[in-house]
Amino acid sequence: MSTEILQAADRRTAPTFGELVLPDAVRDAIGAELALLPDPVADIDRAMTRYHRVFAALPLELLQQVLDFGRHIDTPGGVFVHNLPVDETLPPTPADGGPGRGKRGFVAEGVLLGLAGLIGEPIGVLTEKDGRIVHDVVPVRGGERTQTNQGSAVFLNFHSDITYDSTGRYDIANPDFLVLNCLRGDRSGAAATHYADARDICGQLTEQALEVLRSPLFRLDAPGSYTRSAAGGGQVLSDPVPIISGAAEYPEITISANGVHPLTRGAVTAFGQLQDACRAVAHTVCLEPGQALLINNRKGVHARSEFVARHDGRDRWLQRAYVRRSLWNIRYRVTPADRRVHY
Repeated sequence: MSTEILQAADRRTAPTFGELVLPDAVRDAIGAELALLPDPVADIDRAMTRYHRVFAALPLELLQQVLDFGRHIDTPGGVFVHNLPVDETLPPTPADGGPGRGKRGFVAEGVLLGLAGLIGEPIGVLTEKDGRIVHDVVPVRGGERTQTNQGSAVFLNFHSDITYDSTGRYDIANPDFLVLNCLRGDRSGAAATHYADARDICGQLTEQALEVLRSPLFRLDAPGSYTRSAAGGGQVLSDPVPIISGAAEYPEITISANGVHPLTRGAVTAFGQLQDACRAVAHTVCLEPGQALLINNRKGVHARSEFVARHDGRDRWLQRAYVRRSLWNIRYRVTPADRRVHY
């Protein structure tokens, strides 16, 4: 068998989920540098430049694996990163979904944006966390049963993070990647994040189901953050779109958490089979401080289990970044005030 054929076979059997562990000495060196840096919000581009220099200290093999995650079609769609630096002290978990008040250091923000900068460009969207680059993902009282990052009391269905767009397509301007970094874990250990890769999902489906899912027989509801802030909480549906697209060997998937509306009976059946496949192939992690999850938002979908929120300042606290490989092809959405924040 030729070298070319062997390499192709290796790509087809490449894992769809991976794990990376920083050596203790590297963790401590990066953490010491991040502890000296200011809040990145004041000058995000200057902060990203600093983080590039700091994260260049990663061992070559680890650095290449993170870079390859962001640039190649045959790499894992989810990567679980361990032994990252953490802040020495934390204020109470924010109760309103906004930034933590009284945070003395910005190591967590440095970890989040440092990893994000290796795979692309972090962005903000005005209808998600008011355009902030760093999203604080926490349970919010009153949002317990919503299909949003404020929820806790219900299973957050398998979904892509999508972005409302007036073109009628919600899969164009959405993030290419997400980074989730844990500041405070769920004390009961019940809050789990699930990742299901489209390559594994498609392997579970019949040819008939795949044909339907590749047809424009579905309308996606706009994300809950958009409908809350811009549409009074009502449904705002996309044009008819497929759920699965792209090459058979390297498929792309797009599902909205707030609702998928199949347009035919066959589409209803196929979408039910897809949901079953997501549950069957999903990788599950329970994030704790010092851990982050990198997610390719096009290669796969993710979900979150239900958990108990006590709203006492000790609830689960993640920070999230949206990342694009390039800002160029969404330049029509850029806001006048900030090149990284989009409508």
